[in-house]
Amino acid sequence: MSSSASYPRPDFQRNHLNWESLDGSWHFIFDDADAGRSQLWQKKGIPAQADAHQKRTINVPYAFQTPASGIGVHEAHEVIWYERSISDCRTQDEIAKGNRLLLRFGAVDYECSIWVDGQFVGGHTGGHVPFDVDVTDAFPSASKTARLTVRVRDSPYDLTQPRGKQYWKPVPESIFYTPTSGIWLSVWLESVPAMRLANSSEGMVLRSNDIKRGQLHAQIGVVGRPVRAKCSVEIEASLGGTAVSKAVNELPSDKGLVNLDLDMRVPNPGELQKKAPFDADGCWLDRIALWQPEHPILYDLTLRLRDASGSLVDEVQTVTGMRSLSWKTGDGTFRLNGKPCFQAMVLDQGYWPETGLTPPSSDALKLDIELTKKMGFNGCRKHQKIEDSRFMYWADRLGFLVWGEIANAYEFDDVYVDRFNREWTEAVKRDINHPCVVTWTPVNESWAYPSLQESIEQRNHIRSLYYLTKTLDPTRPINDNCGWESVVTDLTTYHDYSDFPELSATCSKMEGGILGQKGGHPMFTKNISSGSILLDPGSQHKTGMPVICSEFGGVNIAPAKGAVSGERDWGYTTAADPKDLLERLRKLVMAVVQGCHSCGLVYTQIFDIEQEVNGLYSFDRKEKIPVADVKRVLDEAKGQYFKYVASSN
Repeated sequence: MSSSASYPRPDFQRNHLNWESLDGSWHFIFDDADAGRSQLWQKKGIPAQADAHQKRTINVPYAFQTPASGIGVHEAHEVIWYERSISDCRTQDEIAKGNRLLLRFGAVDYECSIWVDGQFVGGHTGGHVPFDVDVTDAFPSASKTARLTVRVRDSPYDLTQPRGKQYWKPVPESIFYTPTSGIWLSVWLESVPAMRLANSSEGMVLRSNDIKRGQLHAQIGVVGRPVRAKCSVEIEASLGGTAVSKAVNELPSDKGLVNLDLDMRVPNPGELQKKAPFDADGCWLDRIALWQPEHPILYDLTLRLRDASGSLVDEVQTVTGMRSLSWKTGDGTFRLNGKPCFQAMVLDQGYWPETGLTPPSSDALKLDIELTKKMGFNGCRKHQKIEDSRFMYWADRLGFLVWGEIANAYEFDDVYVDRFNREWTEAVKRDINHPCVVTWTPVNESWAYPSLQESIEQRNHIRSLYYLTKTLDPTRPINDNCGWESVVTDLTTYHDYSDFPELSATCSKMEGGILGQKGGHPMFTKNISSGSILLDPGSQHKTGMPVICSEFGGVNIAPAKGAVSGERDWGYTTAADPKDLLERLRKLVMAVVQGCHSCGLVYTQIFDIEQEVNGLYSFDRKEKIPVADVKRVLDEAKGQYFKYVASSN
């Protein structure tokens, strides 16, 4: 398949892809009085002026708060409107076949309603996940063009709304940044068959963890199938141009999903094993090519949908990486393909100077991974953000481990619970088939759960998130509440921004150290009792559970003599100069590793963001200390870890 990542969902491309980007210039207006719907802007078009605001143009997909949008104002506007003309991109042949026209959004923050020529076609709630609406029937029969109108509501102040690091106060400070409102990922039109293969958001699951039997367990969905219409699904695997296997199964008459098992063992791998990347040490297991950071080998998959006559209805290209994860060996290791894996990771929050949360391009996402790997890190905790799908595309191909996370809210109530459940489910489904994703993290530092020591209700919601995620995906560990106050978890993760001496003492022991209070919170929830009656049993670290320092560091550099720092520049601790930063980095990293209890680390952070200037690279991706020097530190840490593991076995 093509290696191009220009299509916004490159992990799922139709063989005869017909799509049209809607990124670019749109009409735009603020609606502070929220008068647009009552004044019928959706039918009449957005006006030239509303109160003190003029209609203007905005450069989609960039939020109005960013310079790249062409507006770049840091003001609170809860309701905004977009408008542009769109054309039916279907060919005459596709129209004759009954193809549907989908309008797809990468993400819109937070609630949106959509009209085509004044006809309501759909909407969505949830600011960080993709969705689409079928606009076929809204197009005038005599015309191939129509007016697209989008109304967005994004409250700057509603703290039950998942927002991550988007600040609700007038000026960003500390670890909180400029908000993002409205459309912030790509928008496009796409022609699709009326009956078609479902993507991961619609139910396709590729379980690629069964390396012992060498099988891919696929669940393939079909969208738009007429009631009881017969059809079959076929999946074919190849590796490096060599055919591997094929499986076919009919769709049950009463279900929209079909299961297929595919043998991923290469029949005669001898010639393939003579050439890169298939000649890497350790990349084969019983004729199965394995995916991991050192050799991110991907199988090409072709999915086909056929109707009752056997005619091809739809065909999709995707990939999978065969790899297994294990966190239950009881020896404190996190294992990838059966072997201990030291996760040397960074906190990556996905912001850019001109574009905010929106990646400037697919190449910018690829570059971020390459810059991180050059420093010796093998992955990232993608923090408080569901990143653009193309990031996962590149992480799969470049061999980069990713912890999947979501933007959290800050207040707990029934509205929050409903919002978060829905968006978290959509996030997991979107990324479930990427081999690069090795951990799910729904909650960070008890954000939105301020009373976990007293509230059974709040504990139960985190439990429900754990079991919901485990139901959707039993193949990955779940880090329920990263940092402290775990309720039910597969990993013990701790956050500690102490300087070297204190961090070294903490990491040297479990009781009173790693399991001691963090950020003023206990590491696990305690029993809740009423007299002698136990109401809630709380939780605790289980011996042998993997332990990971999932936030530490955060060191910034003091301005050079004569230089002026920003008045809001911030870090957890401050180095005197680049040499001091490197030495502090080494001491902090080795403090975590030499304690011999942690099997991974997440350093804060890889890039500066606005006033939080504690990155190893500046906001514009310039190194602060030599890349080779950082890599030597990480290589030393990995060596120390594997030496300890070898001596323990």
